[in-house]
Amino acid sequence: METRVTEIADGIYRLSTFVSAVGPLGLSFNQFLVVGDEPLLFHTGPRRMFPLVREAAARVIDPASLRWITFGHFEADECGAMNEWLAAAPRAEVAHGQVGCDVSLNDVADRPARALDDGEVIDLGGGKRVRYIDTPHTPHGWDAGVLYEESTGALFCGDLFTQQGEAPPLVERDIVGPAIAAEDVFGYSALNPGMGATIRRLARLAPRTLALMHGPAFSGDGASALRQLADDYDRRTRERLRAFEVEFA
Repeated sequence: METRVTEIADGIYRLSTFVSAVGPLGLSFNQFLVVGDEPLLFHTGPRRMFPLVREAAARVIDPASLRWITFGHFEADECGAMNEWLAAAPRAEVAHGQVGCDVSLNDVADRPARALDDGEVIDLGGGKRVRYIDTPHTPHGWDAGVLYEESTGALFCGDLFTQQGEAPPLVERDIVGPAIAAEDVFGYSALNPGMGATIRRLARLAPRTLALMHGPAFSGDGASALRQLADDYDRRTRERLRAFEVEFA
């Protein structure tokens, strides 16, 4: 395996490792480095992938200078190497939503985590500002959230828009169809009646770049892509509810 580095927006770098053994078509595992006076890493990658990700980050910054570690929810591929990064970067601080801190991070993180309120902004300096947004159970995890970088309009989507296979680092093509196909294969989302509304709330940000955890980054009309994804989750939720009604009638 190798981890490839691509700048997908001004001062935002995608660190991507493709693992062919995951699923029928393979899966990319992506981390995102936001360069400012206080550099931020969104996703750490699994613990065993830490040497690859650290070496990739070192092509952009001194890993010891990392200041913030964030991620979408508590899961191995999102934050498995969290404590390895805390050891490598003495000033680094984990930042996540209040739920994630209360149920997981206050116990497992080697240093105290900073709990973020919904909508709270961290000023990274150098013109970069990231806003934390709670997205509970979207796509899964009570503690789920996303991050939005205001100067570039980049939305760090976590597991939203997951797709299989290898792809170019940055695309302008459809990402909704492949995400629907991946949901059909993996069924990874915690379907609930609030998913569509949660995703449409993100669409109101009108992001210009969508940074996917599993798949390429997308450049273009992020609001439209998010609304289409929300429509599909609404459809899935309605179909699931109808199936329950039939089963328990």
